[in-house]
Amino acid sequence: MPKVSVLITITGPDQPGVTSALFEVLSRHKVELLNVEQVVIRSRLTLGVLVAGPDEVAGGAALHDEVRSAVQGFGLDVTIERSDGLPVLREPSTHTIVVLGRPISAEAFGVVAREVAALGVNIDFIRGVSDYPVTGLELRVSVPAGSAYEQLQAAMARVAVNEGVDIALEDYSLSRRAKRLIVFDVDSTLIQGEVIEMLADRVGAHAAVAEITEAAMRGELDFTESLNRRVATLAGLPANVLEEVGEQIELTPGARTTLRTLRRLGFHCGIVSGGFRQVIEPLAHELEMDFVAANELEIVDGKLTGRVVGQIIDRPGKAKALRDFAHQAGVPMEQTVAVGDGANDIDMLTAAGLGVAFNAKPALREVADASISHPYLDTVLFILGITRGEIEAADARDGLIRRVDIPD
Repeated sequence: MPKVSVLITITGPDQPGVTSALFEVLSRHKVELLNVEQVVIRSRLTLGVLVAGPDEVAGGAALHDEVRSAVQGFGLDVTIERSDGLPVLREPSTHTIVVLGRPISAEAFGVVAREVAALGVNIDFIRGVSDYPVTGLELRVSVPAGSAYEQLQAAMARVAVNEGVDIALEDYSLSRRAKRLIVFDVDSTLIQGEVIEMLADRVGAHAAVAEITEAAMRGELDFTESLNRRVATLAGLPANVLEEVGEQIELTPGARTTLRTLRRLGFHCGIVSGGFRQVIEPLAHELEMDFVAANELEIVDGKLTGRVVGQIIDRPGKAKALRDFAHQAGVPMEQTVAVGDGANDIDMLTAAGLGVAFNAKPALREVADASISHPYLDTVLFILGITRGEIEAADARDGLIRRVDIPD
């Protein structure tokens, strides 16, 4: 006996019992359930139910009349659309596009949608992932085979710049949900500011050191050379200043939320820094980091000599540290995430399964998988597919729910 499919769409004020009443009717008529999707926005319900059965059942007046009667008793609207045969199931989405903004204007999102459509990319699903500290929307899309992916990458990068939003394009596959290890650069990523400049303040060399730092971050100066030149300005500084500076460090907004959430998910978390172990290790201990890689300042007779000892954690060294951490944790590289902001992080981000440029220089943004321009580290979570609702629900269970007002 040929089957037909029927799409039932219900809209109106959300209230308890709607879904139960609908499925009570459907169960009496013994139809097959093919798909259900429901969304509630500002207490407005949209519920779609796709069912199938013999024509005289699924397509019959009795079922349709009972559905309308049950739903309209709640003051809701219902439409019923019949189609001969069973629907062909779509292939699963191939990619996700995460759009972040403060705010996301309708115009900006419209440009995203137009660019996507122009490339023959279908939007399969849209959901909100965040309303704080930024607005976040996640689109699951199907990208045609061929060159469409590269074209989509270029288009989304263009839209991000022109519309003032952050856009991340990722594969939508098991690998996105299988990330297990994350490492952070420290200066201007995990923390606000640069430790070397805080130390240089103590010897009156801040301006000179800041200039060298900027050149190195832009990739205009070899990191090892820049490190040695900056550290040389610290010669003679009492070693106890390192502890004093460590106590003045301010975390980037959202850092604790990010680490707390990732630990709940079983992530291994680490620090890979071109900064200094003597300053960073107490912070790493406080944040319960699993791994730390950083440079070590030479200290003789209680004073800094102006030299670094041991292997320098430079651009290749950062990538090696990530690989070493992944090996120690037994995590494949494709399941790793790296977050950084400077040219010194390029090798580390390209080696990781997902490289995130955080308020980064152009040289790093060009090679990163995702780029964030907002000053909140927890936006990294949204790129990983974790929603603000999930974050705050977990925090609430631990009595930690709290939002800090953010000036417009």
